[in-house]
Amino acid sequence: MDQTQKINSWLRMAVIGSLTLGLAPFFPEPHIWGKLLWIMGGAVGMKAWDWFDFIFHGAPWFMLIGLLIYKLINLKSMKK
Repeated sequence: MDQTQKINSWLRMAVIGSLTLGLAPFFPEPHIWGKLLWIMGGAVGMKAWDWFDFIFHGAPWFMLIGLLIYKLINLKSMKK
């Protein structure tokens, strides 16, 4: 398996993780969205568990964003 196939495999896993764990529970609003709003509101009253929860539900999103940035950088370098 070459590097591109590995990255694409990780990218697929990051998309699936973002759409499942990253958004769970889905109702009344995605959990990560509620945590982001809380943080943007100043994170008043957030405890250690809330930060861990944010990192846990945000990890697939962080991975997805990082892999997309990696792919964009590689695309630009391949065009040169």
